[in-house]
Amino acid sequence: MRIEANETLHFQNLNECIRTCGDSEIYIDHCIGQRYIGAGSGGKTIHIKGTPGNALGAYLDGTDIVVEGNVQDAIGDTMNAGSIIVYGSAGDAAGYAMRGGKIFVKGNVGYRCGIHMKAYKENKPVIVIGGRAGSFLGEYQAGGLIVVLGLHQDGKPIVGNFCGTGMHGGEMYIRGTLPAGLPEQIKAEKLLGISDEWVRGILCEYAAAFRLDAQALLSDTYYRLTPDSENPYHRMYTNN
Repeated sequence: MRIEANETLHFQNLNECIRTCGDSEIYIDHCIGQRYIGAGSGGKTIHIKGTPGNALGAYLDGTDIVVEGNVQDAIGDTMNAGSIIVYGSAGDAAGYAMRGGKIFVKGNVGYRCGIHMKAYKENKPVIVIGGRAGSFLGEYQAGGLIVVLGLHQDGKPIVGNFCGTGMHGGEMYIRGTLPAGLPEQIKAEKLLGISDEWVRGILCEYAAAFRLDAQALLSDTYYRLTPDSENPYHRMYTNN
């Protein structure tokens, strides 16, 4: 099914078309800010040309979304499964409270990417960012994986301020540069290449999606950020 999503198509009508369509492949052309595309859907592949609005793929439950352009705020909000692949950049709060699935962004992301991410058993959410990440990356992260590659920094820091604030689970891999001003409750480990097989697989998948040199990414220097179990955040709120 192919949908022409110009400025006259209301987001409710667009999403009704997606929900009722019996086709597994849906193509949306000239998207111009329509919100909630693919929200809660599973079992479909949605190709989007243009700029979808806020909450793309919210509560996503197995659908794969590919965007040939930029996306706005809160993509993958509370998503459970599936994938969102963005060939441009993303706004704020990408992956808010996501519980599973993958978000791959070729460009940059805004503030509070990965806030409240969580994992449960085999469900481990993943966000990989090809460019830079804004402030409060991984704020209150409770699980899952965030990777920032910084492939096109434009002279700016790879990660903004307050990275890992409140982080109490999961892990981050920051390529090349240790973010400044990390909280005392975060432990940073320098890695000369990626050895973890699961993370290697994720980066190979990312490289394939955007036609990058996987081996170059895997062999580079990273800083792995995890919560410091010897200095956890709960100590800040406990009277001794």
